[in-house]
Amino acid sequence: MGRQPVARREMFTAFTPDGVIWPDGTSEPVDAVIFATGYRPNLDYLAPLGALEGSRMPRHTGGISTNHPGLVYLRLEFQRSFSSNTLRGVGRDATHVIAALAERVPGAGRRPRLTQRLPVRR
Repeated sequence: MGRQPVARREMFTAFTPDGVIWPDGTSEPVDAVIFATGYRPNLDYLAPLGALEGSRMPRHTGGISTNHPGLVYLRLEFQRSFSSNTLRGVGRDATHVIAALAERVPGAGRRPRLTQRLPVRR
């Protein structure tokens, strides 16, 4: 049985402490919101939060927001290296920001313990 694709939905209208509110007024708990905005940053929707500098670019260090805990960015030009906004560099940056997010979640950094050893094929 394969995985079901995530259904694309219209943009939500607001965040709640536990999730989002959809245009029809229904609320839904969510664990994460991923904005896939394309190649060129178009982040004006973050301006009301004070998350942007005067240049309309995010206030961040290494992709981690400097003024909104839990807000991270990917594929920003020179985010952490020359290759940050390329397929070659985004993986390293993703690992960096996910580690920062995991530090905010109690127990997220622990690895699950194996209760049974699996045979190793050679």
